[in-house]
Amino acid sequence: MSKKTSPAGGTETVVYQSSLQLSTATLTFLGDLLRGHLKKIRSRWRKLPAGKIATIALAVLRHDQRLADMAGGNHISATTVRRWVLEVIELLAARAQR
Repeated sequence: MSKKTSPAGGTETVVYQSSLQLSTATLTFLGDLLRGHLKKIRSRWRKLPAGKIATIALAVLRHDQRLADMAGGNHISATTVRRWVLEVIELLAARAQR
């Protein structure tokens, strides 16, 4: 019996385990915010959809996950995770009351 070492093609699962739950409303809000931003800046594509980017960014911000850990488990670079986290911070800061 041979062992399969690579993931099946076309799978897009976010690898993340947490003891604290993220609410659906939070993920939907941030995903919609990201989608609107991507449309506004006319971004052609991202490696992952906006909802999964939101999950990764919140995992880094809320649970202090290491960028390399989140990147490796989701087949992206740590630099990409860092850029997404900074983008989420900017979007949320722009909506904050002053």
